[in-house]
Amino acid sequence: MTRVTKEQITAAKQMSAIEFLRRYRAADLVPSAARGEYQLKSHDSFKINGTSSIWHWKSRDIGGKSALDYLVYVEGCSFVEAVRLLCEESLGFVPQNHSQVEQVRPTFVLPPAAPNNRCVVAYLLERGIHREVIADCIRRGDLYESARYHNCVFVGRDEHGQPQYAALRGTYTQGKPFKQEVAGSQKRYGFTLPPSSQSKRVAVFESAIDAMAELSLHGDDKHRLSLGGIYAPSDNAHHKGKPPAALEEFLRRHPEITEIELCLDNDARGRAASAAIARHYQPRFAILDSPPPIAGGDYADLAKQLRQQTARSRAACR
Repeated sequence: MTRVTKEQITAAKQMSAIEFLRRYRAADLVPSAARGEYQLKSHDSFKINGTSSIWHWKSRDIGGKSALDYLVYVEGCSFVEAVRLLCEESLGFVPQNHSQVEQVRPTFVLPPAAPNNRCVVAYLLERGIHREVIADCIRRGDLYESARYHNCVFVGRDEHGQPQYAALRGTYTQGKPFKQEVAGSQKRYGFTLPPSSQSKRVAVFESAIDAMAELSLHGDDKHRLSLGGIYAPSDNAHHKGKPPAALEEFLRRHPEITEIELCLDNDARGRAASAAIARHYQPRFAILDSPPPIAGGDYADLAKQLRQQTARSRAACR
């Protein structure tokens, strides 16, 4: 049989990816650090929501929801084979070896830039980021607006100044913000905010916007580094004592650093990750614990909250 019918395709599309994984790949499916999210033991850049079944293969920047899409795009099954498998006509399909697939990194290419940065500037100002901080990042080329979707693009560079990493952040203010890394990004090259003068301290944040927010609030007195997310200590990376790749690379390139300031989110995962990082780097470095002073939030939340309070106060004085 080399073809499948429309009826078979319709039937195959009924099964969600999470249902398929629980039924046929249960031994490979494990909880990830995020609540309600799962990943595969064989390749942890694949994440899937246990309720919605929405999945995202981060290293390849592709996603979907159905088992059919999962089989075709992740396991390398042909469309006909995938339909037959899901219709329980070809249960002998052997998926690709994920560890081998993960070793082939897609080419890193920055998204094309928009003619101007209006959406990015407006969004970040609304989040409480100072205009001067935004302008400095744009001037260095470490922040710009993407042409197609008008996302914020936060760029991380290697020791030669070449872009090797980029985090995307949606500029639309309605609903949950879009967050993603550009395919092929190397996580060890994090987005950084350099101080205007020499400093022996680096402050670490979960995201670029958190670093920009804290700089807006506290001034230019230290290096600031985005880790591009964190892993809870229960995750394999921290459980085995492996430090954040971005921080390791930064310290390698800045041997003058003697102090690490932990500015991760003030929630359970952020606090646990801060403790894990502190355990790893003490006593080689002085550790300062500086979470944002709002329960469950981050520095971007704090900056936005303070901006809104200032706007209300000014309105009340009119």
